Amino acid sequence: MAKSCKGLTMELVKCLNKTDCIKIEKRSYRDCLGEKSPSISSECVGLRETYFNCKRGQVDMRSRIHGNKGY
Repeated sequence: MAKSCKGLTMELVKCLNKTDCIKIEKRSYRDCLGEKSPSISSECVGLRETYFNCKRGQVDMRSRIHGNKGY
């Protein structure tokens, strides 16, 4: 269960590495994820939401019984 979001994490990091927020502005991942900047693509925003739902599923008791939906 702890590793069920690992694939999403790697995809999100790869996506963020391509953005101007990381490349040009040299900001941290947390700063770039926390705001709705135009320099972040809609693909990264979608991955962020999916990652959030995956992490939330790890603490939700209903989904813990059946396991996380996975990646």
